[in-house]
Amino acid sequence: MAMSLPHQIGALSGTSLTAETGGVSCEVPAKGSSATSAMWRTPMTNLKVSVQKTGNEIDRVSPSPSPPMSPMMGGGMRPDLSVACQALMEAQVEEVVEREYKVRNSSEKEKGVPVFVMMPLDSVKTDHTVNRKKAMNASLQALKSAGVEGIMMDVWWGLVERDAPGEYNWGGYAELMEMAKKHGLKVQAVMSFHQCGGNVGDSCTIPLPRWVVEEMEKDPDLAYTDQWGRRNFEYVSLGCDTLPVLKGRTPVQCYSDFMRGFRDRFENLLGDTIVEIQVGMGPAGELRYPSYPEKDGIWKFPGIGAFQCYDKYMISSLQGAAEAFGKPEWGHTGPTDAGQYNNWPEDTNFFKKEGGGWDSQYGEFFLTWYSEMLLNHGERILQSAKAIFEDKGVKISVKIAGIHWHYGTRSHAPELTAGYYNTRNRDGYLPIAQMLARHGAVFNFTCVEMRDHEQPQDAQCAPEKLVRQVALATQEAQVPLAGENALPRYDDYAHEQILQASSLSINDQSGDREMSAFTYLRMNPDLFHPDNWRRFVAFVKKMKEGKDANKCREQVEREAEHFVHITQPLVQEAAVALMH
Repeated sequence: MAMSLPHQIGALSGTSLTAETGGVSCEVPAKGSSATSAMWRTPMTNLKVSVQKTGNEIDRVSPSPSPPMSPMMGGGMRPDLSVACQALMEAQVEEVVEREYKVRNSSEKEKGVPVFVMMPLDSVKTDHTVNRKKAMNASLQALKSAGVEGIMMDVWWGLVERDAPGEYNWGGYAELMEMAKKHGLKVQAVMSFHQCGGNVGDSCTIPLPRWVVEEMEKDPDLAYTDQWGRRNFEYVSLGCDTLPVLKGRTPVQCYSDFMRGFRDRFENLLGDTIVEIQVGMGPAGELRYPSYPEKDGIWKFPGIGAFQCYDKYMISSLQGAAEAFGKPEWGHTGPTDAGQYNNWPEDTNFFKKEGGGWDSQYGEFFLTWYSEMLLNHGERILQSAKAIFEDKGVKISVKIAGIHWHYGTRSHAPELTAGYYNTRNRDGYLPIAQMLARHGAVFNFTCVEMRDHEQPQDAQCAPEKLVRQVALATQEAQVPLAGENALPRYDDYAHEQILQASSLSINDQSGDREMSAFTYLRMNPDLFHPDNWRRFVAFVKKMKEGKDANKCREQVEREAEHFVHITQPLVQEAAVALMH
């Protein structure tokens, strides 16, 4: 008869262990004791192992540097055996989790909203290796045990093609992909063509490739520029999308070659482990202009931001549009009365509600040109991405920013400066949804966790109304909608809001429609804090149940508690490892 986990550890260690099975304790005799057998009842699935400890011994969550000690093992254990014991414990926990997961889902049809978790921004180091590999491995195992569908990772242009055009180093990413595959996790890979650093939540700095930065230093107009001449190096200006300004290639060609290189390197994982390609199209990976840069305190919430159309390539396009419109005088510059980054709409002539320039013929001309430039940028890159990944079994997605402040005003100024021509009189998200629908892409939207009353009402913030508008636009365009939380949240209140938003119960036409996926921001030590982890596991299970689930919420939470209990050693190890 195969030895159970306590038998195996007891035999290895010569220590008397107790296995708790459904509340019945069964003593395992130490090696060499007079007892020759133990009476065992049929073990329940919530098997856990504990050790009789004495003195001031404390539980450990990972081996100490010297000598190595297994979790929950006391003194007297041979160092070489402690590692084996820990491996046996983790193998048994993983087996129990996987068995329960399969049994629970074997008779259920596909439903609910799969949850992905964002990896740390610096998951791959500058030397092209996985950062905190032990922590990463433990964390991925814990996420899988919780029922998470997969992970989202940034594949940084500034790391992979850092040193020379066309020279790609996928080291680190290849290892990370294999780790995800080993744990049975799917991957949403973000083609991150932007700089990391300077935006909300950026915990590290990864600039654009060196050779790109060199070209931008030679020709500063390759950078987005505001009316005061301030340059933004987060992302190459879309004004030069089709010009060979990067060592003989256009920016769009560079993005396409990078995606093609990714496809060729990871072709064996596409459609199986790698299930989605999110194509970065601007700062923070979002399809927008860098109108509200936080770096150096330029912009602070809830300022209206500023138009980014003053590099020579954008002005050249504006001039052509103005001449075609029959108003060449409108092509020399953008609005000069749109205020500064931290103004509010009523501080400016352009955005004020009564007689504002945004509502004039000139305003309509300029805002149409500005937003269409952004749409055309998205269209060009999507055409390429679709051709590169066609028939590879992966979804293509695009991330849109959730700009919810001043949403209650007539002009929606912060959305306008970001390139979304959305006002009280005009739906700015339907054209975006229709563009994505033409290419079969997923509309990925942020700020799903926010509630209107949590935000400053003097700034007329309305994230719930904004999410509803986007949901209606994607419903009309028949494009899938996926979501993300804009800021880290670990409380039940935010989780309930995400559950509500992801159900897409917005009108009678919603039917069985739900979000296609939700990506949770972000994997870090806080997520593995015991209270946060318990809430997160329950949240994942509720999302997977879907809006028409037969199970009551209390039952789901009881099941979540069970998962938290049996995965506690993994979670403790992940939390400690991530902090070092």
